[in-house]
Amino acid sequence: MDFILDPPTGIGPLRIGMPRDEADTAWDSLRVPDSLSPSDSLGQRIFRPSGLMISIDCMGGALMAAELWRPVNTVDRVLFRDIDVFALSAREVVELIGEHATVEEDPDDAASFVAPDLLLSLWRPFAGDDPDEHQGYYFSSVLMARPGYYDTPAEAEERRLRATS
Repeated sequence: MDFILDPPTGIGPLRIGMPRDEADTAWDSLRVPDSLSPSDSLGQRIFRPSGLMISIDCMGGALMAAELWRPVNTVDRVLFRDIDVFALSAREVVELIGEHATVEEDPDDAASFVAPDLLLSLWRPFAGDDPDEHQGYYFSSVLMARPGYYDTPAEAEERRLRATS
């Protein structure tokens, strides 16, 4: 199955901002009932047969973010504009997404990147150039969030003030 990252709208049936009950229903639809993983946990995470893990973050009764973790095979793909974020090297993914939007390295973690205008965050445990070392060479997870998800308290207040003026 292809999971299309469509910032700022959502991922597949998961729509950023949708009510929690609808998010739970959409999220549950991504399970493969006859292949439930022992690690599957209602309300926390779904593991698909490919190893792709999907989690959601709801607050205030609405979906704020969805995160997908790298599958162990290619049955499930996670795509942003035909860029397979888990099949290509992290370096390639950053370069290709950079053709569409600004991609910034996390100042505290050289292995993590964020595309602030897309509300996409890409993570791996460490940066590595050896394709045999999957955890450093490929991204491990991608998170899509609503505007303001990464705001500090001061930035959140500034965003709130801008919205009310």
